[in-house]
Amino acid sequence: MQISFAPGAADAALLVLPVEKDGVARIGWGQLGEGAAPVAEAAATAHRFAGEAGATVELFVPAASGVRRVLLLGIGAGADKDWIKAGGALTAKLLTSATEATVDFAALATAPSAQAAARFAGAAAQRAWRHDIYRTTLPEAQKPTFAKLVLAAAPTGTDDAWTVQEAVTNGLELTRTLVAEPPNIVYPESFVERVRQSVDGLGLEITALGEEEMRSLGMGALLGVSQGSVRDARILALRWNGKGAGDPDLAFVGKGVTFDTGGISLKPGAGMEDMKWDMGGAGAVVGAMKAIAGRKAKANVVGVCGLVENMPDGNAQRPGDVVTSMSGQTIEVINTDAEGRLVLADVITWTQKTFRPKTIVDLATLTGAMIVSLGNEYGGLFANDDSLADALVAAGIATDDKLWRFPLSDTYNKLIDSPIADMKNVGPRGAGSITAAQFIQRFVDKDVRWAHLDIAGMVWSDKPGTTWDKGATGYGVKLLDRFVADRFED
Repeated sequence: MQISFAPGAADAALLVLPVEKDGVARIGWGQLGEGAAPVAEAAATAHRFAGEAGATVELFVPAASGVRRVLLLGIGAGADKDWIKAGGALTAKLLTSATEATVDFAALATAPSAQAAARFAGAAAQRAWRHDIYRTTLPEAQKPTFAKLVLAAAPTGTDDAWTVQEAVTNGLELTRTLVAEPPNIVYPESFVERVRQSVDGLGLEITALGEEEMRSLGMGALLGVSQGSVRDARILALRWNGKGAGDPDLAFVGKGVTFDTGGISLKPGAGMEDMKWDMGGAGAVVGAMKAIAGRKAKANVVGVCGLVENMPDGNAQRPGDVVTSMSGQTIEVINTDAEGRLVLADVITWTQKTFRPKTIVDLATLTGAMIVSLGNEYGGLFANDDSLADALVAAGIATDDKLWRFPLSDTYNKLIDSPIADMKNVGPRGAGSITAAQFIQRFVDKDVRWAHLDIAGMVWSDKPGTTWDKGATGYGVKLLDRFVADRFED
């Protein structure tokens, strides 16, 4: 969606008037004249509209050319989250019924902050994303048409604030597209090429490893997952040096299983098609890195993705195999469907040896147990440092990418001890998300602050949300970007 700015709304064919809670009588009608007020008040009364955030009323009022289409848009109390809700609701309302609209901020007695206005525009643009490229028979009336939003009389500084929101929106679109694409289109090699093209010109340093390089580094855990697929594995690293030369202060690590059959421990057929989004952690990482680079964040950050396909051919990893990770630790593979932690084990080891970050945050659609625990409302958080956990929770609250913290302890750790190797890749049925996190922690250096985000229930939605339609949500991009802005930029 194109976002532009104008000094006024005189020529708007579709005029959007933001309305505070219980503020219909206080609307500033400007060039429409006070004659429009009775029409609006009658429409608001008929629809029981009182300016609640995201509520809308459509009406037509007299104009010099005959009539003008007007939309009253509730902004509630005018808090930032109210403006975000309003922006998403505006696009949901107009997505297939308008081509452009003008929002007249002069209609308000009290202008919002520039940040709130920019987040409103960001929410509107983010809600407009849809992935329809394979729908060749979609009726014209169902095709998105809403492509331009004009901000009239916006608060001073909104254009600069929009630059930041635009970068985040672009990152979200990359993530959602990667997550939504079918697995015959996005697989490890094509994932790398898609990202290269998408971030070209932003100043990110890109490193990609193939299987021969990973084999020479001893990545037996990751390559064990990949060995049943005809698609070669990849590691992709995107580095942003916003503060200049030096080791990154922070690394994001993403699980990128571009399709997960479960391997020999085959998943049930029903719903297996959803496993195209088992690379949602890697998708969030590259989207966040695009956002960070796009807004030129003053921080040194690296994003690393382990990209594999988990397939059950004659060469596939078997339950009972023992693999040696890059760290030298050995793993008894009890269940080949617990593959994401094997990928993260080697990618985290490589990230530490290559970039020496002081803080690591990994993201993974790791366990079905997390969906049992939290449903689709929160991502799970595990951390070895309280201040890191608190910072991530705060970023989640600020962006609505919410997190809920779970425990780590030696008691759970013992549940993944193996009688024939250093560890096994699954524990008992209980505490499945916790033992998965305990497994990953065994590959984190003692002096590194680390957090693990299990986002299994968050990267895909069967119903629309405030800033997304059904499908890929882009969860994690806003969370990571806000975490960097709040904690790693001077």
